[in-house]
Amino acid sequence: MSILVTEGARSRALLILSGLLMVLALVQIGRLSMFMGDASRTDCSLFPSSDWETSHSCVSAYYVAGQVAGQGRSVYDDSNYSLPSAPDEPRKARMLGSFKVDVYEYPPPFLLLPRVLQLLTPEFLNFRRAWFVLNALIVLVAVVVVARSMGKPAGARALLLAPLVFAALPMLSALQKGNIQLVVVALSMLAMLMLERRHYASGGLVLAFATASKLYPGLLIVYLLVRRDWRALAWTAGWGAVLTVITLADVGWVQFQGFFEHVPGLLSGEAFPAFRNPGAMAVNFSLPNIGFKLKVLGIGDLGFGTAKVLGWIYTLVAVWATVAIARRAQGRSVLPLAWLAIIAIATLRSPFLPSAYAAFPFIWLLSLLAANHATRLRVLALTTLGWIAMNIYLPVDWMSPRPLAVICLIPHAVTIAILVWAVRYVLASEKSAERRG
Repeated sequence: MSILVTEGARSRALLILSGLLMVLALVQIGRLSMFMGDASRTDCSLFPSSDWETSHSCVSAYYVAGQVAGQGRSVYDDSNYSLPSAPDEPRKARMLGSFKVDVYEYPPPFLLLPRVLQLLTPEFLNFRRAWFVLNALIVLVAVVVVARSMGKPAGARALLLAPLVFAALPMLSALQKGNIQLVVVALSMLAMLMLERRHYASGGLVLAFATASKLYPGLLIVYLLVRRDWRALAWTAGWGAVLTVITLADVGWVQFQGFFEHVPGLLSGEAFPAFRNPGAMAVNFSLPNIGFKLKVLGIGDLGFGTAKVLGWIYTLVAVWATVAIARRAQGRSVLPLAWLAIIAIATLRSPFLPSAYAAFPFIWLLSLLAANHATRLRVLALTTLGWIAMNIYLPVDWMSPRPLAVICLIPHAVTIAILVWAVRYVLASEKSAERRG
């Protein structure tokens, strides 16, 4: 850890902030680990008084889908996860012990991961424990490795600011629910770092799996295209084909057929039962589906038709931003910022992006931005304020949807501010490199 003693990397204020956040992160994760180890210890949940937080489990969808796929049934059949209900009623989830079963909304190749893990942990509670450890370790490795890749002194500051990520309430909530968003973001960053270091086989495999699991990392392929990194593209495409063949051999064509039929609803949001729940719409950070949040606030009556149009408009904006970043990103400490900014841009295209895991790439992005600046008190103060705003996180069952939507406007606005700051900084890196040259 010699990187931490680099001259100019530290300041008293930075060390104090890092130490306080490290203690907070260790206490929170230690407490959460009790609930993840023993599902009856709801007192150790992030929000013990919230039935939503203690019973909602994203990982339940992966577990059930893995079982259903092995039986040859379509994982996109809602009856696997939900009880019968009227079209305009909130979804009634099936139960897996004390947990409500979530709905599987991912491409077929993602099934490979839960199905492999089920071979080791066939019982759900053990599966949930293993998933929690796996998620936490992958995110930890990614945050540390990416920070160290930035060199001195930015890398040292990034390591000291890493507790910003692990002490954040949205991060802890996503870990508790087991949502794959954290892992996909982390794997995408590790893949880009491996490809940048010309480890094409391993980097291509990781990026192919991330893209085949969540689709939005595909925007990084646009980045590679613009930078004409043909070997990285070839390896990624090759591994994508291999993963597809393995998935076909494992779960059959029925899953791909179901996914192709499911795609239009995934892109528009119509496939997500959350859009029948005003509370879920109140905490949705998706930009194409901002109309639903406005509806919760009593402004307008926009629906899925508008969301589709906004989705394609935003897609063009996201591609344009990616091309601009790919053309200008320069410097060892800037490239991770560029990759993470592209990932953050891509996540906002998702039709349903609840605050529980929407904040993760933006909080990480905030820490890397701060690491790229001198450790002036003003920078740390703004970083701390931004982090506090991103931690305005409330369970959906604590209040009615309208005030919840109003409160969520604060972290939602801060995510956009962080993203704009990051893109401007990356785009300016080309001129900085020219001046240094």
